[in-house]
Amino acid sequence: MTNQESPDVAGHLTANPNSHFPGVIFKYGPKPIQVAFRMGDFKQQVIFIGGLTNGFLATKYLEPLSVALENENWSLVQPLLSSSYAGYGTSSLEQDAMELDQLISYFINKENSQGVVLLGHSTGCQDIVHYMRTNAACCRAVRAAILQAPVSDREYRATLPETAAMIDLAETMIKEGRAMDLMPKEANPDAPITAYRYHSLCAYMGDDDMFSSDLSDEQLRMKLGHMCNTPCQIIFSMADENVPEYVDKKALVERLSRIMGGSEKIEIEWGNHSLSNRVDEAVQAIIDFVRREGPKGWDDPWN
Repeated sequence: MTNQESPDVAGHLTANPNSHFPGVIFKYGPKPIQVAFRMGDFKQQVIFIGGLTNGFLATKYLEPLSVALENENWSLVQPLLSSSYAGYGTSSLEQDAMELDQLISYFINKENSQGVVLLGHSTGCQDIVHYMRTNAACCRAVRAAILQAPVSDREYRATLPETAAMIDLAETMIKEGRAMDLMPKEANPDAPITAYRYHSLCAYMGDDDMFSSDLSDEQLRMKLGHMCNTPCQIIFSMADENVPEYVDKKALVERLSRIMGGSEKIEIEWGNHSLSNRVDEAVQAIIDFVRREGPKGWDDPWN
């Protein structure tokens, strides 16, 4: 989901002009965009992966979360990926997964990490699900995963008048071998977007279509079933402005949890998409989960 859809989400360092955020910025991969911001200097890391248009300090709960994590001897890490800010339209889940693997590899090889917890916000939840499906070596370092606002980009975008025609155009371009060509600006005014990524986000059973309420249990199992091998927490905002009114949120959360092997589910009443109006509840839920699941250990990818 984009900033336009979640106006309270800051995609840059403007959470509070008087705030200071002590930490370290470091490079973790070969691309110029591949830098990350670490708050706290510990051997265990919670890695935050934001949604569309997000970058550093994407949600209001990150600053207090970093303080709470420090008390538990965990660092909070916010990476920039090729898909960060306006880059999401020309990137993919596959690219994000590759860069996330490079980040985790950096912590294992350079920082002697003792394991990580992945925290996804919005479309960042899709990144986590896709990464864990790759079964890359560094996946074994993931102790647990938290999905905050795992909602359907497709169901939201279906409420926009131009979407149906643009899906048809994207499908035509893909069939013509132009999947990486850019769509017209009106398809996605926020950022340039390829036919492939537009189709991934907007089409039924596209690569990004993981949390839609109209998917069958079998389809959801295809998308999410592998997550049953990882301790997971689902944090769902019961007043999420990006979820169409016709969606039964409670039923959806129950299905997602069941398909993912009985994941813990946290339903935050009146919470908006980024939980900017329920910061304390968000931090408490995340900390409780990390405190409970984090110490259970991890598999050293190199053994």
